Amino acid sequence: MKYFYGANRSGPYFEGWYLKHQSREGKCLALIPALHIDARGRSSASLQVITDRGAWWLEYPAGELRADENSFRVRLGQSRFDCRGVRLNIHQEGLSLRGILSYGPFTALRSHIMGPFLLFSGMQCSHTVISMGHSLEGTLELNGEVLDFSGGLGYIEGDRGRSFPSAYLWTQCMWGSPGDGGLMLAIASIPTPLGSFTGIICSVFHRGREYRLATYRGAKAAAWSSAGAVVRQGKYRLAVELPGEQGQALRAPVEGSMKRTIHENLCANVHCRFWEGDKLLLEHTSQCASFEYSET
Repeated sequence: MKYFYGANRSGPYFEGWYLKHQSREGKCLALIPALHIDARGRSSASLQVITDRGAWWLEYPAGELRADENSFRVRLGQSRFDCRGVRLNIHQEGLSLRGILSYGPFTALRSHIMGPFLLFSGMQCSHTVISMGHSLEGTLELNGEVLDFSGGLGYIEGDRGRSFPSAYLWTQCMWGSPGDGGLMLAIASIPTPLGSFTGIICSVFHRGREYRLATYRGAKAAAWSSAGAVVRQGKYRLAVELPGEQGQALRAPVEGSMKRTIHENLCANVHCRFWEGDKLLLEHTSQCASFEYSET
């Protein structure tokens, strides 16, 4: 797997990584280090910090972000993010965040989530799942509050391209031990020169086994909205019910420039059910799910 595509890129372009941390008590914190280059070639880097109670945007010169193509390793300012964990040292107006978290082994997918679409260089946005679940150890101090993530779960994914889709749904949750149970579902309107279509990528982990639902495997969205989604693929059916609450305001890319506002609920109550034929394989309600729904 390649972990960084942005070396020597010209705009418009963005690339970022989403690192979620979930404690045993249900507290969540997500970090999004990113590189962005607008249509005029002006580049910068950023870090977004998200909790269930607030979100912060920090901007850096592009030269302060360094990433490795062949392993997950990102440095931004005085902070690092890699396969071993995160080391944070952030002191800016309104935000103090410092500490060290250690990661256990990543749960990788058996193949790239984009499948054959990975080969299409003209994709508006391409998605990568780096770890569906891994263990956490350590504490962070956020504006004087100590957050203990020891015994918790982590998740990492990445996005790159020019812009986020104009309309999309994304949700993620994990439970049990690392790699035992989890869900990542993304549905989006995908533009092409001949018109748009609804694209789906989804990975369901149940008892250590991955079930893959995707457009390139025949998956169709029977319904999708801010209230949830129903996806069908052959004998499989997935139903996800979402709370519909907006959550925290974040910035998202439009032609490489971080000028769009989206909303993410980091600790949502999401109910998912997954069938194989008439057999209900999985039913789970998570109070620590992440989700976004946006249409412009």
